[in-house]
Amino acid sequence: MPVSIQLPDALAHHAGGQRTVAVDAASVGEALDRLEASFPALRARLRDARGNVRRFLNVLADARDIRFLDNLATPLGDDAQLSIVQAVATGWYHGGRDVA
Repeated sequence: MPVSIQLPDALAHHAGGQRTVAVDAASVGEALDRLEASFPALRARLRDARGNVRRFLNVLADARDIRFLDNLATPLGDDAQLSIVQAVATGWYHGGRDVA
C-alpha cells in the first residue's frame, strides 16, 4: 500500500533533501523500516536501541498520534500519510511564583 512520509527539515537532510518519501507498507513499523532501508542515516535519528521511536519525535498516522493507537503496529490503509514531527517543549521558569 502506498504511504507518504512527511519529514521535518532536520531529517530531510538525511533523506537526500526530500521532505516527502513514498514507500509501500501495511503498518507504521514497516513504513519506517522501508524508509530506513532507503536512507540508513535516518535509523539512528528515528529509533532508539530497542527499535522504538525516539522520545523527542512524534509520529502521526493520518494526523493521529501512533502512541495512542497501536504504536509501530498501527495499520495503514491505502494512501496513508505519516508525519514525523519533532516534539517541542514549551514553558519557562517563573521562580516558583504563580504567573498570571
